[in-house]
Amino acid sequence: MARQHTENLLRRYKGKLVTLRSVSGNVYKGQVGEITNDYVLLTNRQSDNETQTFVLFEAIESIEVGD
Repeated sequence: MARQHTENLLRRYKGKLVTLRSVSGNVYKGQVGEITNDYVLLTNRQSDNETQTFVLFEAIESIEVGD
């Protein structure tokens, strides 16, 4: 059930800038793009070449919305 809550939360912030902290200690920052039942796609459109980062829901420890 926790994955469903995470998915619904991220759908609410689609297109917004978020910072995700993972259980391994990594920090991912980007705009919320595609959302599936397993992962979220973060994009960085501010740089010249758009980077894409896929983060699995089971790896997410916390979500911070905004700058």
